Amino acid sequence: MILARVIGSLVSTDKHSCYANKKLMLVRPIEPGGSFTGPVQVAVDTVSAGKGDCVLVASEGRAAMEILGFDRRMPLRSVIVAIVDRIDHPNAAK
Repeated sequence: MILARVIGSLVSTDKHSCYANKKLMLVRPIEPGGSFTGPVQVAVDTVSAGKGDCVLVASEGRAAMEILGFDRRMPLRSVIVAIVDRIDHPNAAK
């Protein structure tokens, strides 16, 4: 799992059927202090996250599929599983 910031959404008119009626978000990994640490990823939103939210992302395909109950052949890697309200860490952003 990774800590990430939602930086936008993704809209597609033609997609794999497993993404039907699913909200796709653009997320970027962050450190507890808020600094970006990695490249942008696409994640399926299961918690109604919005732009700017700090979220927890299951970024391993098997875990993502288990959470959503998909067949193992589905093309899925990342899923947003929580919106983070607070981080209790010495380097956390205030």
